[in-house]
Formats: sequence, structure tokens, C-alpha cells
Amino acid sequence: MELNEWIVISALIIIAMVIIGLILAVILLKQKKEVRFRESNYQVFFVLGIMWMPIGIVFIMLINLVIGIAFLGLGVSYLAIGLAHRDKWKKQ
Repeated sequence: MELNEWIVISALIIIAMVIIGLILAVILLKQKKEVRFRESNYQVFFVLGIMWMPIGIVFIMLINLVIGIAFLGLGVSYLAIGLAHRDKWKKQ
């Protein structure tokens, strides 16, 4: 394939991605107007925090310090969000 063919193929892919993005944006805007969003389930944030903290500790010790700190930070923040909104947890 020549360079010109690659340029045409790349341009077509970019145009298709832009069209798909615009279609998705229109669909999301229509749904936002029609549907009222539900309140977050903060109990899930707490559970995610409990799960991400040990994963972060394992990553710190075994794999990579930076990724481990990121996972540990996510776990702590999810845990804090869940505990801060404990009064809004959904009863099961």
C-alpha cells in the first residue's frame, strides 16, 4: 500500500469515529432530558474501597510502587466517600 492509501484510510476512520461520537452525544442528551438520574449507591463505594486497598498494597510490594500507590489511593478515597455518606446506604 502506498502512503496516499494510508492517508485516505486514516481519514475515513477519523471521520467514522467523529460521526459515531456525535450520534452517541445526541443519544445521551436525549436520555438526559427524559430520564431522571438515580442517586449513587454509596455502599458500593465502600465495598470498592475495601477491595482496592489490599490490591494496592500487593502492587506496592510485588509489582510496581507507583501503580500500587494509585490503587491504594483509589481504595482510600472510595472508602472515605462510602463512609461519609453512610446514612444514604440503600437497605437490602
